Amino acid sequence: MIRFLATSLLYLMGNALGLLVAAWLLPGFHLAPLGFLISVLFLSLVEILLGPFVFKMAVSYVPALRGGIALVTTFIGLLLTTIFTNGVRIEGVLTWVLAPFVVWIVVLLAAVLLPLVLFKKVLAGRRGESASAAQP
Repeated sequence: MIRFLATSLLYLMGNALGLLVAAWLLPGFHLAPLGFLISVLFLSLVEILLGPFVFKMAVSYVPALRGGIALVTTFIGLLLTTIFTNGVRIEGVLTWVLAPFVVWIVVLLAAVLLPLVLFKKVLAGRRGESASAAQP
């Protein structure tokens, strides 16, 4: 349960950063201040729920998509987020092509870097337990 909550927190933070970076880099990517939090929650929920489904479909029907599962899930998440929330608006084909990549790469970087910052004490405690358990 703790792992699920930590993963969900990382999804939320990564998606928030991803949306902010996409809005900063892409002129056709717009965020509404009041709808931003709802959009982050919605996008994260879509990605958490649809990720396994997209993976299963890709493995079964389109093996070439295996490497891009997260990218495809991010695209679907952004598409649904723009349809069902008022927090994100994406304009232009180029922005639609680049936005999922920008959000995905920021989420990927956040998934690697945020645990080092957020869970530093937990990780340090586990390393200490591993080292003391290895010594006789």
